[in-house]
Parts: sequence; C-alpha cells; structure tokens
Amino acid sequence: RWLIVLLILLAGFGVLGLGGRSIAKAAPPIPEQVLAADGAVLVDAGQITEGQKLYLGHGGQHIGSVWGHGAYLAPDWTAKALHQWAEHTLNRFRGQGLSEAEAKARTASVFQANTYDAATGVLQLEANQAEAYRAARAELAKVVHEGDRQVSIPARWIPEAAQAERVADFFLWTAWSASARRPGTAASYTQNWPQEPLVGNAITPVSHLWSILSIVLLLAGVGLMVWYHARQPHEAFPEPKAIPAAPGTDSQRWSALYFAIAMALFLVQVGMGVLTAHDAVEGNALYGLDLSRIMPYAASRTWHLQLAVFWIATCWLAMGLYLGPKLSGREPKGQALGVAGLLLALVVVVVGALVGGHQAVLGKLSGSFLLGHQGYEYVELGRLWQILLTAGMVIWLVLVVRALRPALQAERGHLGLLKLFLLSAVAIPLFYSAGFMYTRETHLALAEYWRWWVVHLWVEGFFEVFATVAIALLSTRMGLLRESTALRAVNLSMGLFLGSGVIGTFHHLYYTGSPALVSALGSVFSALEIVPLTIVGYEIVQSLRAGRALGSGYEWPFKYFAAVCFWNFLGAGIFGLLINPPSVLYFSQGLNTTPIHSHAALFGVYGFLALSLMLFALRGMTPDRAWDGKLLGYGFWGLNVGLGLMLVLSLIPSGLYQFAQSLEHGTWFARSAEVVQGPFMRTVTWLRMPGDVLFGLGALAILLFTVKAVKGAWQWKKAE
Repeated sequence: RWLIVLLILLAGFGVLGLGGRSIAKAAPPIPEQVLAADGAVLVDAGQITEGQKLYLGHGGQHIGSVWGHGAYLAPDWTAKALHQWAEHTLNRFRGQGLSEAEAKARTASVFQANTYDAATGVLQLEANQAEAYRAARAELAKVVHEGDRQVSIPARWIPEAAQAERVADFFLWTAWSASARRPGTAASYTQNWPQEPLVGNAITPVSHLWSILSIVLLLAGVGLMVWYHARQPHEAFPEPKAIPAAPGTDSQRWSALYFAIAMALFLVQVGMGVLTAHDAVEGNALYGLDLSRIMPYAASRTWHLQLAVFWIATCWLAMGLYLGPKLSGREPKGQALGVAGLLLALVVVVVGALVGGHQAVLGKLSGSFLLGHQGYEYVELGRLWQILLTAGMVIWLVLVVRALRPALQAERGHLGLLKLFLLSAVAIPLFYSAGFMYTRETHLALAEYWRWWVVHLWVEGFFEVFATVAIALLSTRMGLLRESTALRAVNLSMGLFLGSGVIGTFHHLYYTGSPALVSALGSVFSALEIVPLTIVGYEIVQSLRAGRALGSGYEWPFKYFAAVCFWNFLGAGIFGLLINPPSVLYFSQGLNTTPIHSHAALFGVYGFLALSLMLFALRGMTPDRAWDGKLLGYGFWGLNVGLGLMLVLSLIPSGLYQFAQSLEHGTWFARSAEVVQGPFMRTVTWLRMPGDVLFGLGALAILLFTVKAVKGAWQWKKAE
C-alpha cells in the first residue's frame, strides 16, 4: 500500500511541477516601458517591479488585494484600477462624439488588444487609453498616499508621492494583464477575471465546463468512497486501555511549556481578529481611539494570520517532542537542553517576526525584506525570521529522531507507523522551505505559485498527515486500533488527501496569471479533496466512542478531535465547495465568501486538531488533580458555538451579500466603500460580537486549563 501512496505522490508532484513550469512560461509579461501613442513614456524600466516591492514592503496583501488575493476591506486593486482606467477611457471616447454603443465598443477593443511587443519589451497604449492611464494613476496614487479611513488605509501608507505613483503603476499593470488577451486565445492572462463589462471581461465558457466536470467527478468519488468504506470490516476496539498519566521526562515537561506559550499566542490572535473585524466599522480606530499609527488594520491582520500559523504549528511541534520519549521509553542525554533551547529560539523568532511586520506596516522597516514584511498572506515574516524558523524545524526534527531511534530500530524490516511518522516529520521543514523560492521582486504569478506550496501543502497537507499518523500511533498504543488497521487507514488518508490535494493546490491559482490548464486541473482535483470527508460522520461517532471507552480524561482529546471531523466536513467540505468551482470563484474571488471557508477550515480543522494533539500530550503527563474537565468543557462549547455564531450571523450573510453585488455589478463594486461601508455590511459586522465574545471566552478557558495542567506537569515528580 505504501508503494501505491508513493507513486501517487510522485505523480502529483510531477503534475504540480509541470504546472509551475507552464505558469512561468505563460505569466503576463512585465513591460520594460509603457508608451503613449505619441511615444511619451508613461512607465519606464523597472518601475512596475519597484511598485510591487513598495506595495509588498508596506504590508502588501493586508491592504486590499491584487488578482483577488489579500485582505477583504480595502479595494481589490486590480478590479479598482481596471474599472477606473476603463471608465476614464470610455469618457474620452464619449467626448469625441461617439455614440454610447460605439464608445463602449471602442473601449472594450483597446483594452482587449494586446499591444505588447515581446522583442522590444514595450507596451504601447492607444491615445485615449494612455490619457486615461495618467488619470487613473493619479487617483490610485492619491488613495495610497493620502489614505482612506473608510477602508482602513492610513494616511501616508505609501509615504512619498513618487513612490505612490510606482505602486499605482503596479496596480495598473495587474489591470492590463486582466484585460489584454493572451496571444492565441480569446481570454485575458487572468482568464477574464475580474468581471468588468466596460472591457468585455466575462466568465469563459470553459470555466463552466470544468466546474460541471468537477461536480460530476465529486459525485463519482463520493459513491466509490462509500462503497469502499462499506466493504471494510468494522472492528470493535480490540483492547481499549488508557495510557496512564505519569510524570513526564525533563524534555516532556519542557514540551508542555510549548503548549502554554501556544495558548497565550492563541488568545492574542483572537484579540487581533476582533480588532481587525472592528476596523471594518470604524476604520483604524477603536471606539474613537485612533490606532492608525499604533496598530493599523494591516498590522493587526498581519498578526492575526501569523499568530494562527505560529500557535497551531507550535502545538504540532510540541506533540512530536512529547511523543519521542513516550514511544521509545527512554530519553536521550541532553534532550531536555535541546528542547528548552529550541523553545527560546522559537520565542525569539515569533517576537522578531511580529515586531518586524508591525514596523514595516508603519513604514519603519518597509524597505527591509530581511527583517520586515514579505507582503504575502500567511508568510508575512521577514526572510531572516523565515530562515531561523526553518532552522528551528530542522533542529526539532533532529530532536524527534534521536528520541525515536530505539523505537525505530524495533520496527526494522517494514514500513510501520513510526517510520511514517518520521517521514511526515521530515516533510514539515522540507515543504516550508518552498517559501524561499521567491522574493518581493519575483513575478507575482510565480510568487503565488510558491506561496501556495507553503499554505496549501505545508499547512493543509503534510501537517495534517503528521497529525493523522500521530493520532493513529496513540490509538494503537491505547488498544483502540490494531496496527494493521491503523496502517490501512493512514495509507488511505494519505493517498486520498495528498493524491487530490497536491494537484488541488492549483485551485488557488485560477485567476493569478496562470494558463487555462491550471484551472482545469485545480477545479477537478480540489473537488476530489472533499471525497474523504463523506465518511466524516462515522469518524465523529468513532471518536466519541473511543473517548468514552477510555475514560480517564481521554474523552476530551477525542471530543476535540470529533470537532475536527465536524468542521472538516462543514468548513473544508461544504464551504470549500462554495468557492472552489471556477464558475463560482470567478464572481466571489476576493470577497467575504472566502473567510467563511478559511475561518471554518483553518481554526475549525487545524486549530481544533492542534488543541486535540495538545490534550493527548498533556493528559499523558498531567496528574488528575490538575486536569480540569470543566474548563475544557467551557472551552469546547465556547469555541464551537462562538465560531458557529460568527459564521451564521456575520460572515455568511456578508459573503453572500457581496457575492450578489459582484454578480450584478462586478468585483470592483462588491469591494467598494459603498458596499463594504453600507448599512447592511456594518450591521452584520456588529453582529459578530456575540460569537466573538463566546469564542474569546472559550479561548480564555483553554488558556487557563493549559496553565493549570502545565503547572501540574512540572510539579509532578517520580517520587510521588
């Protein structure tokens, strides 16, 4: 079975690599110069790339979005630039005495015409289009320089007027790529995204085709999955027996501190989320207190996303450090020192990354790619902190391997769960290093390709495999599964999740300058990612039964794992399907439909999974007197009900409302202040409050539980 999984992985990464090569070859060209019809220079060599660097260095995707990727409060700069540029062009044609129909036809014609000369690197614009370019650039530059409080853009976000023009040139280049037809095709470089009637941008027929085929394959996959599952023997728990809690080794007690720090980061992350949401109604202010130079929207959102990655990853890493001595039955010499040193290093990286990102948004470290802000969502941390974090993961891997060595030797001769656990651990630093494949100067299409290697493959792929194997290992040790059964389940999960998930990475790249083949592969394989979730009901029941069978406090780790299964089905499955088909995403890219999926999947799945792993580890080294089931109950229901209310009362209504506006008027309007700051959106933003309060109280309960449990674990001595 493992050989089949290996072949699936090799095939998946082969396709992903070939797709990356096609993206590099077909990426929208960046002109050396943009000229007016009379030869006047509008944009000179290097100025578009300079604008990209400035945009990313000051927070980038946390102030609006480009090609639909980024923050949801400020404009999508591609859609806004394209609409304003086209509107100015249309008005100039109207002023020349053309009829309305003729003026609209001429506007669409000049925008669709691809006048880029690959031999000279020159893009020459029609006379009216060139004048409109100057007008649109001035308007965009004014917004990023002077700010717009309505959408939380602080004054002097881009500090110099000349710099603001370069940023505007970058936005207008993305608009050009969204309208100019790719040579040899009838669609633009971004598959006609965004919808913009003024330039003739409408969804391509092939997008509907691949959307339909993805649904058909999904239904076929669901049928096969149910049939396969029905044929498998359903075993009762062989010999359920809880692993008795015992005093931890020195290194395990240090790993417990990782969990305490992770929960503190979790609580701060929740606070940053509340502040970020509040900015949507008060614009960089908190009940009248001006935060534009203290914690502006771009900074709070940067912290909110970075902290999510940091605390979830910290829980997973701590679980690996705990499991090593637990599974091997011994602790290597100096292990505790290594675990303690790694903890200190991780704290330095987290603090450095947060401070660097914050100072970059405020303009003090915006020029430093090494220490400041990379500008891309989820990989915001400066390159130095990224290097140190990767080095920390390598050290973590060494610590895990040296602790597991005796147990690995006992498993010699076959590929068992321990070796799979080790291989999944190796993948964690390996795939995070994909983030080194781009800089601020890298072409945007390629940077997005590599960024999603980190976000989709690292977080959603290999960390999930690592957690799956870890829980399978614990389940076999507690007599809930025979190893043969666990291996079969793990291999099936790896084959299904990674077989569809690796190529499914392309579903993030439909409209980022990628060729049509990427949309085809992404839509089909991302739909197949939902297939394993069809048996999630069975997994929830099994998790709850396992917890009841074990008792001794283990019912709580399994309840939290049951929550993982529930949110996996709802957040990753149903809400994922809400945005994955190209026909839907064409109208919803960059709108609040995406946070519906991301909140339910990122916290609902990976957050609860991190909490579940933490509870498994803490239960094994916490005395009964320090194990507070009441706090865990408050945390469980606070987090689940709070997240549900957040979705039902706020994110789902706001997302569907924006989606309706996009269908009728276009992306630019759905992201405009008229919609985002309209009465409906402001009302549903305030309606987040009940869910946010419950969620925050749940996070506080988990933190209090963790502090109590960690304190108990540290005080528990073998002599007792």
